[in-house]
Order: sequence, then structure tokens, then C-alpha cells
Amino acid sequence: MKVEINNQVFDVLIVRKKSNKNTYLRVKDDLTIYVTTNYYTKDSEIEKLIKDNEKSLLKMLERTFKKKEKEAIFTYLGKKYDIIYLNTKKVILGEDKIFLNRDTDINKWLLKEAKEVFLEHLNNIYNSFPLPIPYPSLTIRSMKTRWGVCNVKTKRVTLNLELIKKDTKYLDYVIAHELSHLVYPNHGKEFWALVIKVIPNYKVLRKEMRDYE
Repeated sequence: MKVEINNQVFDVLIVRKKSNKNTYLRVKDDLTIYVTTNYYTKDSEIEKLIKDNEKSLLKMLERTFKKKEKEAIFTYLGKKYDIIYLNTKKVILGEDKIFLNRDTDINKWLLKEAKEVFLEHLNNIYNSFPLPIPYPSLTIRSMKTRWGVCNVKTKRVTLNLELIKKDTKYLDYVIAHELSHLVYPNHGKEFWALVIKVIPNYKVLRKEMRDYE
């Protein structure tokens, strides 16, 4: 089955199951409209359901379009690169393209790069820090809700791997933020007064990072 939505034609895949009492619509990554229903639902009823839910389907299709566009672009240190797949074991970063194998674990490569980049920036911020603080240990991992974490007791700073995709000015702000917690564990006035000494435009960067989220 095919349907037309917003002057575009999309394939419809219908899966009938005995266990399904209701009919559900979703959009797959290949932009196929996936319909799960029971054996007694007529095609005409499915067509009507799709038409009645056109606005919702358009939103789902738009999200999928954006996801596919995002997957086609690689971002590293704030710069975007077109992804070119080759039969290669190495990841090669060109002027505006990145060359890699489809089976490459790109997060593993990013983590390797982040260890070097993050440590360099951590040392730079630490060496120019206005107050004496203990040198922290560094952990890098993917986090969904936070850019950085500071464990004051263990003197450990954890940075979000996603920062490797952004301009290093944001990395510097997050590092300065977490190092400041080694002096002030809370977010009081003294804490922010310290952050601003290290990163004078931290408010702008903080807002930009919130907009990014």
C-alpha cells in the first residue's frame, strides 16, 4: 500500500497480529509507515486512520528526516564533515569529509580522540586556575542529561563524550565549572564568581549549550 502525505508518496507496511486489539502507526528509519493491527482491520479503515492522523504522521516523518540528515553529517570539535564510507580500517579526517568503514565503532574513535583533547584542555584550565585546587582524575563517558560532573570526595571530574563534537570553548567552560566545584561544592554566588574569573563569558556559553540541548 502507498499513501500520499503533503504531496509525497510513502510506502505503508501492514503487520497483522492476533494479539493486537488496536491499530498503531509509526514511521521507520527508511520512511516507511509501519502499521500494526489485527486480522480484521480492512485496508480502507487503515487508509482512513492514516488520513485522520496525517498531522501526527507528518511530525514523525519530520523527526525521521532530521535524524537521517544528522546521521549523514559528522561533527567534530564544532566543525561538520560529510561522511564517506570506504573499505578502510582507519578513520581519516579530511578538510571537510571524514572517511571510515561502515563497521567502524565511531564512538570508540571519538573516545580515543577525547582522551587526548580533554586532557590537554583540563591541564590548560588547571594551570591557569586562580585558586589552588587538587589535580583531579578524569573520566569520559556518554551522558544524556549532564555535560559534566565533579565528585568532590574522590576529586574526579567526569566529562560528557558529546563535548568532543562541539567547539572547545564549551569544553573549557564545562571543565572550569567542574573544577570550581572543588572549591565550592554548591552553585552559590561565590561559585559563579570563581567561574567568571576563569571563563568571563560563561553566561553566553551556558545559554548556547542549553539551546543546544
